[in-house]
Amino acid sequence: MADHSTPEAHNPERTREGLSRRRLLGTAGATGLVLGAAGAAAGYAAAPSAAATPLTSLGSERAMFHGKHQPGITTPLQARGHLVAFDLAAGAGRKEAAALLRRWSDTARRLMAGEPAGSRDTDVARDAGPSSLTVTFGFGHSFFGRTGLEKQRPAALDPLPDFSSDHLDKNRSNGDLWVQIGADDALVAFHALRAIQRDAGTAARVRWQMNGFNRSPGATAHPMTARNLMGQVDGTRNPKPADADFDERVFVPEESGSGKGGPAWMANGSYAVVRRIRMLLDYWEKLSLKAQEEVIGRRKSDGAPLSAGSDGTETTEMDLEKTDGSGKLVVPINAHARITRPDQNGGAAMVRRPFSYHDGFDADGVPDAGLLFICWQADPLRGFVPVQRKLDRGDALSQFIRHEASGLFAVPGGAAEGEYVGQRLLEG
Repeated sequence: MADHSTPEAHNPERTREGLSRRRLLGTAGATGLVLGAAGAAAGYAAAPSAAATPLTSLGSERAMFHGKHQPGITTPLQARGHLVAFDLAAGAGRKEAAALLRRWSDTARRLMAGEPAGSRDTDVARDAGPSSLTVTFGFGHSFFGRTGLEKQRPAALDPLPDFSSDHLDKNRSNGDLWVQIGADDALVAFHALRAIQRDAGTAARVRWQMNGFNRSPGATAHPMTARNLMGQVDGTRNPKPADADFDERVFVPEESGSGKGGPAWMANGSYAVVRRIRMLLDYWEKLSLKAQEEVIGRRKSDGAPLSAGSDGTETTEMDLEKTDGSGKLVVPINAHARITRPDQNGGAAMVRRPFSYHDGFDADGVPDAGLLFICWQADPLRGFVPVQRKLDRGDALSQFIRHEASGLFAVPGGAAEGEYVGQRLLEG
């Protein structure tokens, strides 16, 4: 878990629109007022006008499907997430993959607009608005061999190196295709997951699937960096879209194909590293507060660095050289926040956009819980890999976590109007 913050809360990719899942075209009484026109969604079916109740802003938030980049990368963290990987079915190749991405893109566009998935819609999200739903698609290393597109496989998609902290389950790692779903309503998120799985039909089968969650928007008095299941503020130094070098760090340049960033079809895309990181909470929770803070290098209460004074905040610059009265470093040499700082890793940076998870308890009551770590970067060899290698060599947090699954996926740029995601690869 690297020390970065969530993307900015105000993002042009997410707009507050009063859309219903089936656009309600009726009017309310003699005034002719179109229901839902004032920032509210009316739900799937046309209800009697007197019973129409506007949604809260939480339900009416909408992310845009079409754009320069795919949604779900800079979109603010959502309350519910699903990650699912697919393998193409035996005999399925480039033609079948193209038809699948076309179906998936059409479904994602509909659902993100607050519309039903199609003629076979399950009605699970009938009463909800778009709820900030995003659906993001990526290709794994194996996809290119299965479709005869090996020459189009980016060098940046080479398999990640082995790390000493890895305890990876191959059945829950990698995959030909990867889909990330996020929404601020659990039913909206599940509805999208089910629609995507049904759309796969006979072309692809689920390889693995994981469920995650975050704090719901509006649950705190003011916007805050998220906390993880260890209770720590998690994500203080994330690159922000307003940073001058944000696009350079996160997205493949538009001039891809001319020697910069890989093949042309990846222009404006990004690379997602996905890790299922189990937190050994029974051991962590036995530590004193002081010991927990020294492992991370930050105060648990507000995320301020240990080197900050009582008036320090989460954004106070960390003083790596500060010592206490006995000459001991205030921020320990193996503190997680020290090791993951970009200036301690040759400038390596990535946007973390994780979900927490809890998959129950074993027979001894030990929780299977932790972080679905997802990070985005223009090149994982300059982003995730150098940071993880350094963590491998002495992160104090490593004894309290276990990396149990892993994947790396090439996520192409956004689809233009009339296009489907990956069209430039599959039809280029």
